[in-house]
Amino acid sequence: MKELVCIVCPRSCKMKIEFQHGEIVVSGNGCKRGKSFAINETTQPKRTLCSTVKTNYKEVPVLPVRVSGEIPKDKIFDVMKQISTVVVTEPISCGDIIIEDVLSLGVNVIATSSILKEIIKENG
Repeated sequence: MKELVCIVCPRSCKMKIEFQHGEIVVSGNGCKRGKSFAINETTQPKRTLCSTVKTNYKEVPVLPVRVSGEIPKDKIFDVMKQISTVVVTEPISCGDIIIEDVLSLGVNVIATSSILKEIIKENG
C-alpha cells in the first residue's frame, strides 16, 4: 500500500493506492482526476523542471530555464546533466528554445526570462 496527497486541486485528498489482483485500486480520492493522478504517480511519475544555464554575459552569468512540459521523474538528473553543458552566447527572449527535444523526451528546455535581451538593448 502507498499513501499520497493529491495535488490536482485544492482539496488535497489523502489517497491510498493498493495493488489487488494485478490492478491498482485507489481510495480516498474526491474526484476522477484524483484517481488518474494516483495511478499516474504510481506507474509513470512525471515532473516539471526549472533550472539555470550559464551565459557568457558578465552582467547575467546565469539565465533561468524550464522544460516546456512534464518529463519522467527518473530522467530529471539526465536532463540536468544536459542543461549543465549549455552556455548561452546570444541575447534571447523568454520562451526561446535553449535545448530542442531534450534527450528525445518530446519537450524543449526554454528560457523563462528576457533579461539578456533587455540588458543588451540598454547597453547598445
